[in-house]
Amino acid sequence: MNTVKMSNGVEWALHGCVTLSQSKEPVPAARLAELHGTPPAYTAKHLQALSRAGIVRSTAGQVGGYTLTKPASEISVLDIVQAIDGTEPAYRCAEIRQRGPLGIPPEQCTRPCAIARTMAAAQQAWSHALASVSVADLAAGIDGDSGGTAMADVRGWLSNTRG
Repeated sequence: MNTVKMSNGVEWALHGCVTLSQSKEPVPAARLAELHGTPPAYTAKHLQALSRAGIVRSTAGQVGGYTLTKPASEISVLDIVQAIDGTEPAYRCAEIRQRGPLGIPPEQCTRPCAIARTMAAAQQAWSHALASVSVADLAAGIDGDSGGTAMADVRGWLSNTRG
């Protein structure tokens, strides 16, 4: 079955933003790569996409690195997914109903067909679900999954092992 999938970069970007939400200081890209076990170039590529989308900002210098541009509670999962994978919908109607020997004339196609309406509704539900979860919600969920230690561990690692 051929399905549209999110890129692997989305997973890293979500984890990266959760990590940044735990730091009071900028976090160097190399430190994020180390923490998540990703190649530095891969990490930098996705940080650039997040930066272009206005989700993170970089600061230069000895204590430079990346920070979130706004509180984690104001950055949605959808914001991050779209920063990495773009905003194009998963389904694009090609108006197949107008083709072939039984094609319907364009003037009779005054509204999207049942297939296009169903796919648009699914896209809207998916987008709404991702928009309703913030980076802060993810951090709380990850913390809950770990018995309340994961975010404290991340904060400790970031503060104790500065690049």
